[in-house]
Amino acid sequence: MSGVGTESNDPLPSPPEEQQATTGLDKGEEDLHQRKEEDSKGEGEMSDCVSGQNGEPKTDDQSPTVSQVCTATKMTLLPKSPHVKTHALTLEWAFGMNRALPVFSLQDQDQLVILYGGTNVAVMYDQTSNSQHVLQGHSSPISCLCVSEDRRWLVTADRGQESLVIIWDSFSGIPVRTLFDSHPEGGVAALALSKDSKYLVTVGAGDVQRVCIWDWTNETEDPLCVTDLNPEYGFQNHIIFNPNDITQLLSNSESQVLFYTRDKQHLDYIAPELLDKTFNKVVGMLSQSVFHWRGLQALSATSVGNLVLWDMVRASSTSRPLVRSAIKLIPLQKDGITVLTLTDSFIVTGDTLGHVKFYDENFKLISWYSEFNLDPITSISFSKEVPPNRSQGYLEDCTLEAKMFVIRNFVLSTVNSTVVHVNAQCGVLQTLLREHCEALHAVACHPQQPVVAMGSHSGILKVWDYERKVSICSRVFEKERHIQCIAYDPQGFYLAVGFASGSVHVLDACTLLSEAEERFNFSQDCITHITFSPDSLYLATADAGRAVMVFCLYTGKSMQRWKYLGRHHSHYKPIRDLLFGVYLDSTQPRLLSLGMDRRLVEYDLQNSKVKDELLILSSERIEQSAVPTCMAWYPPLTTEDFLLTASDLYKMKLFNSTTKMCRKTLLGPTYGSPVEKMAMLPFSKDHDPSAHYMAYITKDKVGVQILPIDGNPHKSSALICHPTGVSAMACSYDSRYVFTAGGSDCTVLSWEISLNALEAAASLGGKELIPFYSLLDGGRDGELFREMEDFFYYCQLRNQGIDSMEIRQVSTRIPLAEVPFVMRALGFFPTEQELEDMQNEVKFSRYAESGRYVTNIDLEEFIKLYVNHRPAFGISRKELLHTFQVLGDSYVMGEPVVNKIELLELLQDRGEHMTENELAECFTTLVGLNPEGGGPDLGAFECDDAEDVLESEIPEVISMETFASDILGFPIYIKEILHSSQEGMLSPSGSEVV
Repeated sequence: MSGVGTESNDPLPSPPEEQQATTGLDKGEEDLHQRKEEDSKGEGEMSDCVSGQNGEPKTDDQSPTVSQVCTATKMTLLPKSPHVKTHALTLEWAFGMNRALPVFSLQDQDQLVILYGGTNVAVMYDQTSNSQHVLQGHSSPISCLCVSEDRRWLVTADRGQESLVIIWDSFSGIPVRTLFDSHPEGGVAALALSKDSKYLVTVGAGDVQRVCIWDWTNETEDPLCVTDLNPEYGFQNHIIFNPNDITQLLSNSESQVLFYTRDKQHLDYIAPELLDKTFNKVVGMLSQSVFHWRGLQALSATSVGNLVLWDMVRASSTSRPLVRSAIKLIPLQKDGITVLTLTDSFIVTGDTLGHVKFYDENFKLISWYSEFNLDPITSISFSKEVPPNRSQGYLEDCTLEAKMFVIRNFVLSTVNSTVVHVNAQCGVLQTLLREHCEALHAVACHPQQPVVAMGSHSGILKVWDYERKVSICSRVFEKERHIQCIAYDPQGFYLAVGFASGSVHVLDACTLLSEAEERFNFSQDCITHITFSPDSLYLATADAGRAVMVFCLYTGKSMQRWKYLGRHHSHYKPIRDLLFGVYLDSTQPRLLSLGMDRRLVEYDLQNSKVKDELLILSSERIEQSAVPTCMAWYPPLTTEDFLLTASDLYKMKLFNSTTKMCRKTLLGPTYGSPVEKMAMLPFSKDHDPSAHYMAYITKDKVGVQILPIDGNPHKSSALICHPTGVSAMACSYDSRYVFTAGGSDCTVLSWEISLNALEAAASLGGKELIPFYSLLDGGRDGELFREMEDFFYYCQLRNQGIDSMEIRQVSTRIPLAEVPFVMRALGFFPTEQELEDMQNEVKFSRYAESGRYVTNIDLEEFIKLYVNHRPAFGISRKELLHTFQVLGDSYVMGEPVVNKIELLELLQDRGEHMTENELAECFTTLVGLNPEGGGPDLGAFECDDAEDVLESEIPEVISMETFASDILGFPIYIKEILHSSQEGMLSPSGSEVV
């Protein structure tokens, strides 16, 4: 049996900082290198198990320690005993599946257990006990699955930057062998196990596919044999061993079947010709191929219902007396065959009509299942349990003799993510799974009950009880279909649904029904955000047309109705977040939107009483260069009311909710991509009422954070959840779970939160300034910290006068006015707006409590200020090169250059205004002509001949190398950068700093 491949994914950006290599990764990726060292021990134990008869484990009474794999039975995996959570987030349940992967039957006698794939995990689902065991270890989407003949060993593989092949023990759920970088050219496209489970074959997904055969029970890390395939044979996405001869294999693409022969360390293959002219008939595209149980023959199914019969024939050449050749084209059925497999003495097909048909060795139709009304079949897996000898109770076949049709039970999966189990004895079909088959972007949790709702582009809205793991109710939208976002109101009475068509439906949260008057079509653009006000009287949406729309709940004599209030095109770039709140010391709701145009817009709900009129109360620009990504109300940890925002520069900012003044800038989570969405965890009676926590998602990870945010990296933890991207997040009402929707992977993952584990990890990171020292190059004993101390105390001398002969007043603090000077001395050149934010942060830090301004700062406070405000990853080489390519209008010796006059004009006219004197001060300081090093504030520098200074010290044409090395003083190699950029070798995260 072999897995089915999926499309390749782009490499994920590498974590930009060293701390990301060990923090925020899933269990499999976190232990990637550790498992390499442990593999030898696990392989020895596993090898003994494989050599047992029928996959049953051997036991060694003389061994002092007994492997869990060797002692495991098929009942070992099922019980779930409570244990202490060691991770802040634990994957608890996977809703949904990858319909491109096959579904396998593992057990169906005492318990009904199946295996399927979803995003980067594989799921062993026990339908009898309604439980899951999730196999975690991949950091990229799983591309193929296979199982051994006895169902003891499971194999998963992925396509990604660090592709893995993992062999699992199905009894214990333990990974017994991991193949690292087996196909570095692009991951794995197909794989299969031999009948005796000893050998594994993998097919690479690169442009030139590589086929490898592994003796995975051996300790060697290299494959037994390898061969590269000719790309003209198409992309091989299906491969199997000959069950009668493990030295024979076959694979197929849509147009070509390849036959392989292994001779010790060599793997050879032939590609027999198969064209329409071979039989003067349309052959069709190949779907799957199998070896006939006779051993010499093979069969291939096609998209037009044909069956190609391959056999050994005499060749004209004496060197190769027997070769494979297509000897017959059998028009088996009219409908396209999507699945071809064998069971006992039957040839089995699944087709595009959802029918399953059984043929004997002479291709005579014996029986079929056509009454199930299924969609096109994608996989068929038969039970490992052999039918009993007695044939009582089985259905009759369709032959004239009407014999008892005795076959094994089997599991089917379809293109619409439906999985069914067929009891062959009574012909009863049991639906095991019916999941979303298109992109799933919408997820929301009920505010008072253990209920989660999810909606997809297939038009299915399904509500689950996430504690009992049962579906409560569902609804299918036939007209609008593409559900984009959903939200419960704070009281749990309504469920609002936003569609990609621009429609908005307000449903009853219990029945999922709605009145015709509560289906709104006031927008033609996709609804991207939807939210209710705290009093449940307002509903607001944001759409892809960069507009905000508001609805109001009106109370009549006998009933309540939602009415359209108005719509306003309030942003000129896409809206990133939409948020309701309440005014300070009031219960009146307020509405804010945050856009990629860096504007925070507040709406005047109280005065927007006229239909079709939504008024703007204020519009503030809150960022200078960063692009905001999301926002949330900060918990009442201080006497001030704050709004928390995140940006694409890995920064978080606290804004006064009334004045919109930036009161604090903090370093946010740095796990490869910035925070995309965040939500405060609801209050839980099981935890300290004074403790507050936040959940968040990045591009592909989910994380939790301890509040208050202060820039300490140890107070945050994150895991890879959806490698292809997270589209939405929701938190349960009791703070026990966070749910993530994967968008294109059609899955929702339920993560159990352990706040005790999060607190323990934070305490291990150290207290007070210890975590911040680790963010400085060299730490507490490094050169940067010593320079910081020197600059800090030098500022005291500057403040008291350099030439003074009086007794110095030594202090642990410096005036706030000296902060810009120290920042620049450390190589951080903040803008005037950033300097104002720093000074306001320190100046108003104790104003709410004491009513007084803070006018000085000590070293500890300065270290936190520096760590939180400086760029998270410095200036990357790629960014500098991109800047010169944008600003430059010509190339000299292959390097982009900028004209001096144009550069000076840009510095004076664009962004923050600079005078000639300020430019002269900056450049003379940078090139070392200003011995004082500049003043703490720009503009203090006096220069009567600023124009002459700029003319003499700056070359007419500025290259990137000149600007970086001669002006900024950065060591940089321009030719290496240009070459790396052309070859596409620069780090996508911008981690290479100059």
